[in-house]
Amino acid sequence: MKYYYALLILLLPAALTAAPVKLHPDTIKADADTATERKRSVSVGINYGSDVQFFGRTGPITYPFISADAIYNTKQGFFIYTSGLKVLGYEPFFDEIDLGAGYLYKLSKKFSGTASYTRFFFNKDAAQIIKSASSNDVNWKNIYDWKIAQSSVTMDYLFGKESDFFVTLNTSKYYESKFSIFDDKDYLSINPSVSLILGTQNFIQKYSVDHQFIEQINNIAAAGGDPHPLTHNNGRFNMLNYNFKIPVAYNRPHYTLEFAYKYSIPVNVEGILLNRRESFYNLTFYYVFY
Repeated sequence: MKYYYALLILLLPAALTAAPVKLHPDTIKADADTATERKRSVSVGINYGSDVQFFGRTGPITYPFISADAIYNTKQGFFIYTSGLKVLGYEPFFDEIDLGAGYLYKLSKKFSGTASYTRFFFNKDAAQIIKSASSNDVNWKNIYDWKIAQSSVTMDYLFGKESDFFVTLNTSKYYESKFSIFDDKDYLSINPSVSLILGTQNFIQKYSVDHQFIEQINNIAAAGGDPHPLTHNNGRFNMLNYNFKIPVAYNRPHYTLEFAYKYSIPVNVEGILLNRRESFYNLTFYYVFY
């Protein structure tokens, strides 16, 4: 029952005023907090993160990273995007490159969403990317603006060496400062959010095998196999993670510098990962061309 209470709290908006939606390089990703407006634009960004996380899961070692993103949006709502990721402190020049495309729809002033497909390309020498068992992602995100807050439901189907399905529930509240910092063209913003992630975690099985965590393989139920009574069933749809995020941004007409803190509470952790509660830090700069 505690999960149902958590879902109810997540979908209830806070009793505060509404705020406009802003463009962000992470718009079309699974953990995005905002949706783009339907206008022609190009957005480029660079991001530093304290650790790589994949649907509430991290690897057995902390992997700080740098990523870069570029998105082209059309007035009709179509968009294409690419991103690259480099784990710091390891040999490959790059670890992952993503290519994708999608469509932004707006059914009303309050209800909008995106549908997209992403193809992941991993460096064969990159041993740090926890999602390397999944090379394709079909993403469908629906957003509802309550005026007092904004809630979204995102569904992801990932497939490749393994297949997994995730549902992410998110509620956020955007605040914008009424004062300027240096001139009348800048402002501060904050967009705190709370999210729940539910899904399967078959990717852990493949990650353990590929990275030779032999001592842990017996603790993971192979897909289609007959698991030992003490092993885990990673194909079960279950609660995976609760997280709380506070992004604070300095904004100007064409660019934004943002610092974000996220506190992650993984649950039902299985196999080699043995995740625990963790704080994540991200520093992002992005520029928008209209």
